[in-house]
Amino acid sequence: MLRRKFFKVVTMATTGALAPLEAIPAEPKKVVKYHVRGFSCVTCATGLDTMLSKEKGIVSSSSTYPEGIATIGFDPEQITEKQIKEFIAGLGFSVEDERKTAARGNEKNS
Repeated sequence: MLRRKFFKVVTMATTGALAPLEAIPAEPKKVVKYHVRGFSCVTCATGLDTMLSKEKGIVSSSSTYPEGIATIGFDPEQITEKQIKEFIAGLGFSVEDERKTAARGNEKNS
């Protein structure tokens, strides 16, 4: 009897953890890194990730503070890089490709 109750509890607990196949995020088809200016705290970076995760086509987002680097995985068939940049700018941040930022830094050091 005790064993049956144990299996019932374990089954109920694990069943709730199962997600439908559609709910499991897909692998990003493309990943970009942007330098985002305007983060004043870690909440800004976390908030950007949260807002991006709600956009159609965004598969993953990881932003850092104080570095201001946003690594975004997305499906280019659903959203473009231009749309992503416009979305970030619409939240009040400025955004550039990380490569462009690095190239400017190299020019200043020359």
